[in-house]
Amino acid sequence: MMSKVCVVMGVGPGNGEAFVKRFCNEGYQVAMLARSEDYLKQLEQSVDSAHAFPCDMMQPERIGSVLAAIESKLGPVSVMLYNAGGGVFKSVEEASLEDFEANWRLNVQGLVAATKAALPQLRQHDTASIVVTSASAATRGRANTAPFASAKAAQRSLAQSLARQLGPEKIHVANVVIDGVVDLPRTREMLPDKPDDFFVQPSAVADAVWDLCQQNPSAWTFELDIRPFGESW
Repeated sequence: MMSKVCVVMGVGPGNGEAFVKRFCNEGYQVAMLARSEDYLKQLEQSVDSAHAFPCDMMQPERIGSVLAAIESKLGPVSVMLYNAGGGVFKSVEEASLEDFEANWRLNVQGLVAATKAALPQLRQHDTASIVVTSASAATRGRANTAPFASAKAAQRSLAQSLARQLGPEKIHVANVVIDGVVDLPRTREMLPDKPDDFFVQPSAVADAVWDLCQQNPSAWTFELDIRPFGESW
């Protein structure tokens, strides 16, 4: 019997770390991908069944070899969580062409490269999951989010295309729209007057993503909105 293996791409304090802990607690071997090797090694030491695989998701030529190393060490991946995604928040006039390209490379090109590399492993299972961490910018481009919103909108469309292609193979692709401020030390510092319930709790996001991965194929969710109860939407 194959071991249960999850890969989390884009691990950092917040949602990525919460994903790692939740899936490890559920009995998975979890491969963690991020640029910071030091951070991954610290997390590896503190979380049982978590394994560090340093990788920059903006270097697509590295992703294939890292996925191969994961399969060799842990077994074939059955859950891929694409959590890599940063953004440049500028207007179209303020942003450079390089800003737009960097946003596209991380949010879209990285997901393409990751999916291509992971599919041969995902297809070895009766059912498998790909979950993409998205943002409300994917559905509404505000004036000062031109590079980020355009990349997230493209990522959302890509995820929808993948869901339609891979669904018949029992590979569940879901897009999770997070609408709110994630609870992190830096966001607390930026917004010191906000109450606890203003923030999105990473552990609650991880619970929602875990639930997505347990859905019966007869009732799959493609897109899930997550926001604090007090968020204006």
